[in-house]
This record gives sequence, C-alpha cells and structure tokens, in this order.
Amino acid sequence: MSSKVSILKTSQETILDDYKELMHLADYNKHVSKNYPTTIKINLSWTLFYPACSTPPWQLDGVLKTLREDGYENIVGVENQTVVTHPWKGAYYNKWLPILEKHNVDFQPLTDVNWVKHEPKAEMLAMHDIFDEIIVPEMFLDTNVIHLPTVKTHGHTTTTGSMKNAFGGLIPKHRHHAHKKIHEVLVDLLAIQQEIHKGIFATMDGCICGNGAGPRTMVPFAGNVILGSDDQVAIDAVAAKMMGFEPMDIDYIRLAHDRGLGIGDIDQIDIVGLDRSEFEDMNFGFEASKSPIIKWDQRIRKNTANIKWLHSLLFRSPIFRSFIFASETYHDRIWYPTVGKKHIQDFMQTEWGQLFDKYGNGPYPTYPDINNWDPY
Repeated sequence: MSSKVSILKTSQETILDDYKELMHLADYNKHVSKNYPTTIKINLSWTLFYPACSTPPWQLDGVLKTLREDGYENIVGVENQTVVTHPWKGAYYNKWLPILEKHNVDFQPLTDVNWVKHEPKAEMLAMHDIFDEIIVPEMFLDTNVIHLPTVKTHGHTTTTGSMKNAFGGLIPKHRHHAHKKIHEVLVDLLAIQQEIHKGIFATMDGCICGNGAGPRTMVPFAGNVILGSDDQVAIDAVAAKMMGFEPMDIDYIRLAHDRGLGIGDIDQIDIVGLDRSEFEDMNFGFEASKSPIIKWDQRIRKNTANIKWLHSLLFRSPIFRSFIFASETYHDRIWYPTVGKKHIQDFMQTEWGQLFDKYGNGPYPTYPDINNWDPY
C-alpha cells in the first residue's frame, strides 16, 4: 500500500495555476466527487492576520478557481470559533471574503449550524474519555471536505497540518479539553472523517511557513512550496519531513499510520511533481517550541488531571475565562504589536507579502451574532 503526495515549487506569478496543477497531479477529482456537496475547511489559527498562521488568500483563491473551472458547483467555505478566534473577523482580516464572493461561495461559521450525535464505528482512543458525546456538523454528512492548512509547527503537536485542521471542524468551542490527549484525538477525528465524508482532500500551503512557537507566534520562513493529497496522514508526514522532523516520531502521525488511517512512513509515499531526490534533500531546519500560553496550559492541565475537583474548577467554570483573557492579552496586545509587527513588516517586503497586499479585505462584514458557545 502506498499513497501519493504532490509537491510543487511555486512563485507569486504562477501560484494560482500551480494550485490547479498540484490538485490534478494528486488526482483530487478521483477523491472529490461532483455528485456530492464540497465543504472547504479553511484554517483560522488567529483572528488577526499573521504570515503562515492561517489559510493565505492565494491558497483559497487557487483551490476555488480550480474547483469552479473543473465544474464543481455545490461548494461552501466553513470555519469554527474557538475561545480566542472569531470566524467572521478572521475571514475579514485574512482577506477570504472577497475571494469567496468572487467564486460565488458562501461562508458558514460552524457555530451557527446544526450539530448531530455521531456514533463512531471505529474504536476511539480518546474522544469518549474527554467528551460526554461525539457530535459533528450535520452539514458535513455525506459531503466532500477539502482542508486548507499551512506548513507550520505547533506547541501541542510538534507540527500541524491537515489532520489538525479537522480539529476545528469536528469539535465545538470546548475543544480545548482535548489538549490532554491531543495526538489521540487527532487520530480519532480522522477515523470519524472517513466515516462521515464521501471524499477527503487537502492542499497545504508552504509558500510562507511558520517555525517555532506555533501555531501563532512563529518566525515566517519562505518555503515556496505547495502540497496536495487525499491521504491526510501522508501529507502531514511529508510536510513534517520538509520541516526537518522524523514523521514517525510524531505521535499523531505514527498512531494514524499504525491504525491504517493513512501512510506516515515516507518510504511508502509516492512523491509527484518534485524529483524524489530533491524532496529527500529538503530540510527547513525547523524546531517546535511552546509559547508561554501553551507551556502553562500543558503544565496546569497535567498537574491537575488527577485532581478532578480542581481540574473542573479551572477548566469547566468561569475561572477558565481568566485563561482566555491571558491568552488574548499575550497574543493580541503584547506579542503581536511588538515582535509580530516586525515579522509582518519583513514579510510584506517579500514577493508573498506583495501578493498578499494585492488582495483586498473588502468591506467589514455585517453578520448575525455568533452563537455564544459555552467554552467550559
């Protein structure tokens, strides 16, 4: 058994055409049927724009342009709310809304859709231990899903990609509880995806990658590559290898591979679009680190895990709002206007920054009140 991952080197001038070639090299139309609706699961890791953090506008543009040119009709773009992100504001700051409008695709926050109970056929490694019930968006049932992650590191999972992107689509706002067993949860979610979706595909944007304390406070790195695959384990493994990690040393990749949900062993993955030897020589030299917020989140969760009353008090009561406030303060009011601002200024001088500047935000959106999900 083997899987295929397409990789292309790309540039500002060719990026939209390259996304079309990338998707066709990976035979996406064999895995994403026109007979079913297609959900585009966009990636929002920060409401504010920061390079490599969330789906860049050219990735969304290239994928939707390809789908429309290939005759796909029933398409919707979705993203969820977290305790620190807002889908409509994120769509504005990351310049998605004019692109969605250009391609006649609606944007649907998952806070305002119907969620239904799902009984997985696959054995769950962690979901039943963490959540009272497993629920999924009803609109996901019997649809295709295309994930749009970026190539970046993550303080909780070393790397993050397509499998982690499903995290935002399949668990409501209280998904932070899953951080206790995050690798196992990602594997569970992939098994659930394979049960509820008719087809799964991903493109991963590495034009500008993120190194360090991801998924937000990273150092941008010009990778100038894009990836595509129907195998969510394989595309994450290939991206991890590019970043400089051994994929099978990353728990979520190894666990998914061992459970037959995809291929995590690089030797069993077919690389197309890029010479194999060139891929093997790629090493961005990334190192995953933890922001102070993730470091303290992990420390507090671990140290209180066996003290149920204290753990519940901290994470399932209004006290948890103090953690949300601390995260917003550190990320949005301290790091972003200082360290982040300098990285953004440097990014804007690159060809990718110039391309980002060519996209518009559009008018600030008017939207119905976002359903205030209970984060506890």
